[in-house]
Amino acid sequence: MFQRLLTLLCLLLALPLLSVAQDAKITGRIVDEKTKEPIPFASIGLKEEQTGALTNEYGFFQMAMPQKNPQDSLMVVALGYKRKSVLVKPGIKVQDMIVEVTKLAVELKNVQVTSSAKIKNLDLGSRSSTPGEGMIQGMPGSQYAFFVKNEKAKTLGNVRTVSFYIGENGFPREPFRVRLYKADGNYNSPNTDLLTENIVVSAPKGGEWYTIDLTEYNIEAPKEGFFVAMEWIVSGDNFYSVNFMDNYTPYGQILKPTFEYKEALTWNYTMGRGWSLITLANDGKRYNAMIRAEVDQIK
Repeated sequence: MFQRLLTLLCLLLALPLLSVAQDAKITGRIVDEKTKEPIPFASIGLKEEQTGALTNEYGFFQMAMPQKNPQDSLMVVALGYKRKSVLVKPGIKVQDMIVEVTKLAVELKNVQVTSSAKIKNLDLGSRSSTPGEGMIQGMPGSQYAFFVKNEKAKTLGNVRTVSFYIGENGFPREPFRVRLYKADGNYNSPNTDLLTENIVVSAPKGGEWYTIDLTEYNIEAPKEGFFVAMEWIVSGDNFYSVNFMDNYTPYGQILKPTFEYKEALTWNYTMGRGWSLITLANDGKRYNAMIRAEVDQIK
């Protein structure tokens, strides 16, 4: 009897703590301003806190309240939409938020080719068929972007395909999102999206190159080259915040590295913190993501 009373007392004492824990979260959904359709895989970040979360397939997210400052800005970044900032401070409701984002007006361009011009395939990026030692893993919302450089200054047309070398370990069949960027950020980091559609794919198996056809999207390749990125996303009904994953084992694909280059060409994106250049090296060769692309070369 005494044991039951003690258990009941512990539960009653815990209720206020549970209530506080629930109030300490920011929860909500990101939707299209006009259609009210949910936006999957949008990145949510607290500017000052430098933490973030990723919406799931249904546009839902959750993350911890700011700890460093009572007031912060919730930054919403969704592919194909304008960035939005929402003020978070005491007294403002932060549970079950509905954040509406405005779609970007994107003008797709076709490369004009004269009748006398010849078009051939040009391979950019990794040329190896043998991956390097090591593995590149990610958590939901993280990205690794490799700059496929137009080293010989060829005249480029549209992007045909992009390819990723998927490792045998991990979960190769888990979906990931393909991202393409211009190198127009700080220190030539990835910034402007070249691919503004959600291209979510799943490799049939690991231990080989996996290629995605992008010809239907008419993406003009910048003359100096461009970034091709893998973005780890959320599958199923789950959604995660970096605040809750100290002991979380990264899931999904394992992207393999290559040591073909003396130049650091790979950047890593972390939600809430942005892009950082990977500068690891081995015997004078840099650690880069094993990614390549095929583009039209105009002659």
